[in-house]
Amino acid sequence: MPVKILFVGDIIGKPGRQALSRELHRLVDRHTIDIVIANGENSAGGFGLTVEVAKELFNQGVHLLTGGNHIWDKKEQVQQIMADPRIIRPANYPAGAPGGGSAILTTPGGVKVGVLNLEGRVFMKSLECPFLVADREIKHLKQETPIILVDFHAEATSEKSALGWYLDGQISALIGTHTHVQTADERILPQGTAFLTDAGMTGSFDSVIGMGKEETIYRFLTQLPAKFEVAKKDIRLNAVVIGVDETSGKAVSIERINMAC
Repeated sequence: MPVKILFVGDIIGKPGRQALSRELHRLVDRHTIDIVIANGENSAGGFGLTVEVAKELFNQGVHLLTGGNHIWDKKEQVQQIMADPRIIRPANYPAGAPGGGSAILTTPGGVKVGVLNLEGRVFMKSLECPFLVADREIKHLKQETPIILVDFHAEATSEKSALGWYLDGQISALIGTHTHVQTADERILPQGTAFLTDAGMTGSFDSVIGMGKEETIYRFLTQLPAKFEVAKKDIRLNAVVIGVDETSGKAVSIERINMAC
């Protein structure tokens, strides 16, 4: 049997957390999931992560939380959050940034799974090159396991696609996050790496990428600051299930999930 990994797209505030609470155990049972990973950088009020929210998500059954550019938004709790080895942030932030960019998980059957978090540079911050950081980090992870999943938190589809092709055969899966819009291009690349440009989001779809429509439209119309509130209607869970061969680390299956909650 392949190792089954469930990756949940960006959790947006309380509605996203409630959706995960309702559906996660059913998804785990239905797909015989071994490891649950979720992007949690927007799970506390739509921006950032807190210790309390992280604890809630772990209690629901998430094994590891990945981040991105918003993982730092709750500034007063950054040090506490990043002290938890079950929370990782993009590995290509400068030296000295709190926390780590990768982790090793172990399935109930004793199989190790490596997870690497990276952030893109196109239309985002000028960070260390994610391609070169991936080379370095994957080399370390492969000393422990051939099974490696990358959460690439990036804006440009071209950058995500390029990194997927660059790492084909070196990792088990590259799943994109950040845009909150699930793409329909899931596939296994020729050398055995599962790829999806963006996993989407878990939150309100009666919204602008999870936030209230009115205030977002106001901001576009006026170019003035507006306080964003997490939207609460039409809640859906976006995720992807990847099956990986335990010995080779190559993907054998990939399935998108887009379910109403």
